[in-house]
Amino acid sequence: MLSATGIQKSYGQLWVLKGVDITIRQGEIASIVGPSGSGKSTLLHILGTLDTPDEGIINIDGSKINSLNDKQVAAFRNKHIGFVFQFHHLLPEFSAVENVCIPGWIAGRKKKEVHDRAIHLLNTLGLSERINNKPNELSGGEQQRVAVARALINSPKVVFADEPTGNLDSANARELHQLFFDLRKELNQTFLIVTHNEELAQMSDRILHMKDGKIIDQNS
Repeated sequence: MLSATGIQKSYGQLWVLKGVDITIRQGEIASIVGPSGSGKSTLLHILGTLDTPDEGIINIDGSKINSLNDKQVAAFRNKHIGFVFQFHHLLPEFSAVENVCIPGWIAGRKKKEVHDRAIHLLNTLGLSERINNKPNELSGGEQQRVAVARALINSPKVVFADEPTGNLDSANARELHQLFFDLRKELNQTFLIVTHNEELAQMSDRILHMKDGKIIDQNS
């Protein structure tokens, strides 16, 4: 489903990634763990097409990302990739359902189709009573669930999550953990997660350990 070989990235004289190879299967939930500065988030952003490697090849669902121009990469990312970050990045002037709809609108899909799917996702995530609330009227856990729904609106091939529970208390973190597995069961959704949360990592199908810009171990 996703494969990358020989991924290298430097910023000036600092080599952040030093030849990373990684393969993620369809429907897999994999976690990347490691000390701060090991290259976890940089790798996630490169695999998610938010950044470009200095060297290496990335394939997602049969598409060779390196062969696409910037416009094609942006279109591919919008259609096939979802993101959940530590900070939800919801737009404060829009309601929950409008925030979820935004990637679908950007993709040029029919407004009713996008709105109906957004309602379905929010209902699925237990937010049926909150669809018209704005972010400042939602709890932290609710805001993160809206962000998950937004990540799923275009039925992405893979969802990349960067410290998704880092800003949540333990109860909300556990709920979000379970949500990922419920979504995998219902939608066969693929997740690649960077996390410091040991509980989430241990629940994953596979743990990839990073150190000094390399994957040093993969536990399944």
